[in-house]
Amino acid sequence: MRYECEVCNKVEELSETEAFNSGWDYPPFIGVWGIVSPRTCGDCGMQDTAWWFLTQNMGIGTNQIPENHLATIKRIAKETEYVTISRPVDES
Repeated sequence: MRYECEVCNKVEELSETEAFNSGWDYPPFIGVWGIVSPRTCGDCGMQDTAWWFLTQNMGIGTNQIPENHLATIKRIAKETEYVTISRPVDES
């Protein structure tokens, strides 16, 4: 799977487990697909993420959100279109 850090723009192709073990903040271990939360690599903090900006500036209009954060929010909103979410098989 493709992982993209919203802070430093690092891109890596990793399995979910590899990403988690490398410190990536990404679903399914951190957060939920399609819901705004930090999407960072193991080297970057959350203070420069869209999630941080939104939580620190609640009540602002969308025209006040910086373009880089809007791009991240749009990318996160489309995650469920291209991510295959594993679900346990009910064998009962």
